[in-house]
Amino acid sequence: MKSSATTVAAYLESLPPDRRNAIECVRRVILENIRHLASESKGKSVLEERMQYGVIAYCVPHHIWPHGHHTRPELPLMYMGLSSQKNDMVVYMLCLFRNEPMRARFEKAWKATGKKLTMNIAGMACCLRFKKVEDLALDVIAQTIRSMPVKSYLKDHTAMLAGMGKGPDGKPLKRGSLVTTKVKDVSPATREPLKQPKAAKPGAKPMADPKSSAKQTTRTPPKRKVAAKRG
Repeated sequence: MKSSATTVAAYLESLPPDRRNAIECVRRVILENIRHLASESKGKSVLEERMQYGVIAYCVPHHIWPHGHHTRPELPLMYMGLSSQKNDMVVYMLCLFRNEPMRARFEKAWKATGKKLTMNIAGMACCLRFKKVEDLALDVIAQTIRSMPVKSYLKDHTAMLAGMGKGPDGKPLKRGSLVTTKVKDVSPATREPLKQPKAAKPGAKPMADPKSSAKQTTRTPPKRKVAAKRG
């Protein structure tokens, strides 16, 4: 259910009490672990909380990722999200969408808690659905945030766009850019250097062409002698 609220406070105020309490609980976990990411970045804010796409969104600011979202560059790139829908609530785990090894670790850790995992992979996100806070493994969500620094998230995002033939700004890569990338993959150090011929000494006989030498050394079979006829 898309909200028209323009601030997080207004969005929370619009929710029924039971939904508001659940969303606020998950929100506290997200904010606490986002602060952990900021502490690793020398206290600099790496994610900002805002309303985007009608949900509570945690986005990479433009001063860190000036390209914004590849389809709407005026909007910052979303890292995570949280919302209340008609039939349930959702945590949008965008950081798991293209990172299959991390998603596998997430699913393994979740399974170890004994809780049922209800996660849909659709669009550009992994939608973690729940009806009450008790359905969630909050410690697994927290650990996932801590193990996905923004720098790593942007690296995955760039790789995803490159796989779509697009650059970080979402525009199609130029043919020349693709060629350059392929050339850079081949390091000059791996190529065997061409051997330069040695300079001939003064007065030395010129070296014979290997092909012509081969012809000269080939023996011609002897001709058979034809016996003279007797008269």
